[in-house]
Amino acid sequence: MRLVTVLDGQGKAGIGALADGDRNIVALQAGASAKDNADFPYFTSMLAFLEGGSQAREKAHEIVEYVLGQAPPGTIIPFDSAALLAPVPHPRSIRDCLCFEQHIINVVRVVGLKKLAPLDEWIERILGRKWSIACLANKAFYERPLYYKSNCFSVVGTDAEVRMPPYTQRFDYELEFGIFIGRKGVDIPRKQALSYVGGYTVFNDFSARDIQLKEQAGRLGPTKGKDFNTGNAMGPCLVTPDEIGDPYDLAMTARVNGEEWSRGTSADMFWSFEDLIWYISQSETLHPGEFLGSGTCSGPQGGKGCGLEMGKFLKPGDVVELEVEKIGVLRNTIVR
Repeated sequence: MRLVTVLDGQGKAGIGALADGDRNIVALQAGASAKDNADFPYFTSMLAFLEGGSQAREKAHEIVEYVLGQAPPGTIIPFDSAALLAPVPHPRSIRDCLCFEQHIINVVRVVGLKKLAPLDEWIERILGRKWSIACLANKAFYERPLYYKSNCFSVVGTDAEVRMPPYTQRFDYELEFGIFIGRKGVDIPRKQALSYVGGYTVFNDFSARDIQLKEQAGRLGPTKGKDFNTGNAMGPCLVTPDEIGDPYDLAMTARVNGEEWSRGTSADMFWSFEDLIWYISQSETLHPGEFLGSGTCSGPQGGKGCGLEMGKFLKPGDVVELEVEKIGVLRNTIVR
């Protein structure tokens, strides 16, 4: 299923399922009322839906089939007229991870090596990556999945404005996607980890790069380089795992004002979602509604998943679109 959080005419949020090739939204609670003359607690919010697990998904399928067949009044919302929030407007937590090897390699060369970056690329071509300076400087990346916790109150959805903080001159996007946890668990084995995924969505981890680099020189953070209102964009929908299939075979692109800036694929993830769930859940319980981001999608064939890797940054008025195959397009406009 492809699920959204949508505002009704009174500004109240509810959840719906995309239908008819994403042209319409089936309002699940209204559909339940029409079919069963009852409200269901797991249709009150996307968090409640994730907590409802398989029972909620089965009921949602039943409601969608009924609504599309009977079309009772007030149960179908045209997508073009809908006001969408982020699929989960207030995630229980956000952990953004570092899964793409090429991203950290690119960043070290741009930020650390600078004019020596071409020499390091030559070393990699001649001797192999493991002997490159960028690789040797990042041994921690290869030892375990790395992540930081972000602000779960700064989430916005597709078509929302993203406010560029006044304290930054180097504002950036990151081409990412991620998962919402759908089952409670602790010490989760890798082989069982994907069964704990409740859904996938596109993620844009907006960043104040000049501030981030200053903060992380102190071996802590990121803090205000990442934490500001509207800084975490998610959407346009939450897609359940049965619709995704293989999560490591998805094309990913980023466009700014219609021009393609980034292209990659989830196949280039060094650390998988199974790795993340296994590692993070060690002696720590994961709950439905917690979000794990993939980190910036950069690939070995020259793909660069953020402006920092290219020396290009965002400005007010820019429209940023991230697209992930089988999920959709997350679109945001930058304002001061």
